[in-house]
Amino acid sequence: MRIKVCGMREADNIRAVEELGIDLMGFIFWPGSSRYVSHRPAYLPTKCKRVGVFVDATIDNVMSLVEEYHLDAIQLHGHEMPDYLHALRASCMDNSSNFVIIKAFNVATPEDLVATELYQDLVDCFLFDTKAERVGGNGTKFDWSVLSHYQGKTPFLLSGGIGPDDAEAVKSFHHPQCIGIDLNSRFEQVPGRKDIYKLKLFLQQI
Repeated sequence: MRIKVCGMREADNIRAVEELGIDLMGFIFWPGSSRYVSHRPAYLPTKCKRVGVFVDATIDNVMSLVEEYHLDAIQLHGHEMPDYLHALRASCMDNSSNFVIIKAFNVATPEDLVATELYQDLVDCFLFDTKAERVGGNGTKFDWSVLSHYQGKTPFLLSGGIGPDDAEAVKSFHHPQCIGIDLNSRFEQVPGRKDIYKLKLFLQQI
């Protein structure tokens, strides 16, 4: 199971979370987020993959931050359409860039999974988050049983309000395309700063 911790921005906290042995660390480049990374942290992880999170950003903006932060993956958490993905892939080829593309979908009912069909061959991974008015970091879960209706071939990360008390629920969740989980707001002391003790204990439990 791959572990992604998202919403990072403070150098000492980044280093401490990295030392827990996680696989992916997310940096949010959307100004509307309380975890927005407005300037480059003094330290960036070297032992796990760096993921940039974008919401309806221009491709030029995405590529600029890919280069500045040496991102290994980008996560699209807005209303990016298939044409956008085609253009992004073309830009990657033009810049000799090779990174993983994750497309997030907000889920509440089986009908919310229908849109994934348009992206099956355009992205490397999906992320299924809780459907809410605010984009990401809401601290609330959705009914994971809805994902039994997902029959696609693209792997996904499970997200949306996973917290310190959800270790058993995570261990009991099974889907052939689920490759990991995304942790964020419910492990925070304040937005953008994770509680290392809670994260460490949770990772030991799962």
